[in-house]
Amino acid sequence: MGFWRRISPRHAVQDFAQEWRQPAPHRWKVLGVSVAATFFIFMMFVPESQRIEPRPPQVTWITTFAPDRTQEEIVASNIANQRRQDELAARLARREEIRKNLYRELGRATFVDVDKMERQIAADEAAAAASEGAQPAD
Repeated sequence: MGFWRRISPRHAVQDFAQEWRQPAPHRWKVLGVSVAATFFIFMMFVPESQRIEPRPPQVTWITTFAPDRTQEEIVASNIANQRRQDELAARLARREEIRKNLYRELGRATFVDVDKMERQIAADEAAAAASEGAQPAD
């Protein structure tokens, strides 16, 4: 752990600046060769496929609707879809109510005051709704 305590980025920058300030006849040449060598090494790791601009993807359009549908067919399709969505939402609501009833029965079987918990939840939800309504819109 003592080795890492002696390493400091600030001291490294200071040492580099001190060495850079000292006059050296080949400083710029060495810097140029170092940058060029680093650039060449990094370019060796770039795959050939990434060196040119990629071709745009070929798009294939897939549609399940007839392209020559009339406005009435579109409206009828939307109404049928909305009915299916409403039936699904009703089915999910029934399942949620069944699940809540099962948890209520489990709570009562384990001597938990379910009614008090439901009142507390309703109060918390009402307070959250009130606080959302009171907050200014951004």
